[in-house]
Formats: sequence, structure tokens, C-alpha cells
Amino acid sequence: MNKDDKTRLSYIEGSLSIVVNTVLFGIKLWAGIVSNSVAITADAWHTLSDSISSIVLLLGAKISKKPADNKHPFGHGRAEVISAFIIGFLLLFVGYEFVMKSYDSLMNRGESTFTLLAIIVTCISILTKESLAQYAFWAARKTGSKALKADGWHHRSDALSSVVILAGIFLGKYYWWIDAVLGFIVAGFIIYSAYEIIKDTVSAIMGETPEDDFIDELRAFCNTVAERDVALHHVHMHTYGDHIELTFHIYLPAMWNLVDAHEISTKLEGAVAKKYGYDPTIHIDPMGK
Repeated sequence: MNKDDKTRLSYIEGSLSIVVNTVLFGIKLWAGIVSNSVAITADAWHTLSDSISSIVLLLGAKISKKPADNKHPFGHGRAEVISAFIIGFLLLFVGYEFVMKSYDSLMNRGESTFTLLAIIVTCISILTKESLAQYAFWAARKTGSKALKADGWHHRSDALSSVVILAGIFLGKYYWWIDAVLGFIVAGFIIYSAYEIIKDTVSAIMGETPEDDFIDELRAFCNTVAERDVALHHVHMHTYGDHIELTFHIYLPAMWNLVDAHEISTKLEGAVAKKYGYDPTIHIDPMGK
């Protein structure tokens, strides 16, 4: 899939999310106010945060499409990862806010009156949010976008929190504290989603060591191309959206002249770029001193 198609899918998912979540926010906030429910109100604001995260997603997709320049020689692809990082922190903030609101409701013995309206709105929320999550996950698989995956988890966490609220609605008439407890559970879903997103994006920003299977495959491939054992080691991969920098070291005989060593290095770089689509840089270590 080319960069234009990836950007188009990000725009479609982000725009759809903004419209649907803004409408859902209004409906759920209304139901939360009518029911005097901390949990439903928290769920409403969680939904609004989805709209905000989708705006961040669209901005990230637009920036990441920009070509490389003098100040950004590897392109702007990491803008997408940064946007996912921002989404994670938005979720973390929302989760914290509703831990505090739920605690206040529990301490002040807040009670809610769940109506048929609350049941209908919550059911609509579950179906709509899970549909948005499925679309975001599909788009993330097609594009490899961490930001789309983050947005999908944002939708999924909202759907799961609505499932918990729906169960709690039917228990509310028996336990006065159920709404506050549901608020804590919803906040837990939000905070866990934030943790997963932040962990994933931090790893990508810092750079990751490739999987052992890939390193073994790369080592065998380089030995075949070089027609000798180059003892490939010290492999690092740096992802900048669609652009991936791959660096590794090889051993060549210390008595070789610079021209011969450069020829092998250039041959390997061309072969690796052609096979994997990465931009390789090879460091040569002397062997046999």
C-alpha cells in the first residue's frame, strides 16, 4: 500500500470518528445528566476524548506525509507515532479525572436513577464504538499505522466501558454504590488502554532491536551475497513511518584494502535494500588482526 492510500484511510477513519463520537458524546452526556450517573457521564467524556484523539490522528497523518527535507532527512513519518503518544496521554488524563469523580461519588454516597433512556443510549454506544474499533483495527493492519491502532483501542475501551455500565444499570436498584464502582472500572479500562498505547509508541520512538528470526535470516542472506561468512552483528532498526533505517556491523579481513571492503559493503547494502525495502548502513570491523 502506498503512502497516499495510507493517508486516505487515516483521513477516513479520523473524520468518521470525529463525527460519530461528537454525536455520541451529546447523547451520552444527556443520559448521564438525566440519570445523575458518574459512570455514564465519564463514558460520555471518554467518547469526546475519542474525537480529540482523532483530530490528533488526522494532524499526524498530514504531517507524516510530508517528504524529507534538510532538517528531517528521514522524512516526517514519526509524526504518526508521536500522535499515538499524545492520544495515550489524553486517555491517561481522562482516566485519572474519573478515578477522582468516582471516589467523590463513593465518599458522598451519590445515587443514580437509571432509566430506559440510559439502557438504549448505552446499547447504541456499544454497537457504534465496537464498529468504529473494528474499522480502525482493519485500517491499522492495512497500513501498519500505530496511530490507527491506538485510535482503535480508544474506541474498544469505550465499548468495553459501556458494556460494564450496561451490566451495572440492572444492578443499580440493588446497590447504591454501583455507579461509583462502575466509574472506577471505566477509569481502569481507560488507564490500561493509555498504558498499552504509550508503551508501544515509546518503544518505536526509542528504536527497537529486530526479532531474532529476522536477524538470523539477514545474517544468512548477507553471507550468501558476500560469498563468505561476514559475522553480521550489532543490528539496529529505526522506523520513521514508511522509511526504515537498518544498521549493522560485519567483519572483513584486516589485510583487505579499502576498495575491496567498500565493494563488499556496497554490494550488501544494495542487496538488502532490494530484498527488504530498508535503507541499510553497514559498519566494517577488521578481522584477523
